[in-house]
Amino acid sequence: MTEKLERIETMPLGIVVERRRGVTAWADWSWRPVSVIPGAGPVEPPGRVLMEGDGWSHSHAATLMLELFRTDTEGYRLNLSQDPPRLWVVMRPGADGEELVPFTVTASAHEGEGYQVGTDVVETVAMPAEVIALVRDFVEQHHVDVPFHKRERKRHFETEDRRR
Repeated sequence: MTEKLERIETMPLGIVVERRRGVTAWADWSWRPVSVIPGAGPVEPPGRVLMEGDGWSHSHAATLMLELFRTDTEGYRLNLSQDPPRLWVVMRPGADGEELVPFTVTASAHEGEGYQVGTDVVETVAMPAEVIALVRDFVEQHHVDVPFHKRERKRHFETEDRRR
């Protein structure tokens, strides 16, 4: 049974990024994730254009592995309770310093929030039905409720020492 609880579930996700002409004088372009492709294969070279229009394009920027850990089922449960459930896509500046490149993707509300502290760009996208099913099955199989225990306050000194 221990073996079953230590298992990590994975699914490759193609990250679709929108590149749009900038609206400010400080940036020529802006990048943001707009969707994911469940089960996508590797993309070579990264940035294969899927759709484009006047001043924008959607490209398959990268394929990242969504990893589900049994120790973070509470974060997945919180996410599944939202309408709709989301995936957090973390992006970092690419080699050219201009473009933003997908770095990681997570289904955990806790992990997604943790990445929002710092210089990473964190955006959410709707979780597709296939990913919802995977996350829900994983939580049902691995989640263990941990009862809340209020900690007892520790005294810095004994009662007798206070009287002195």
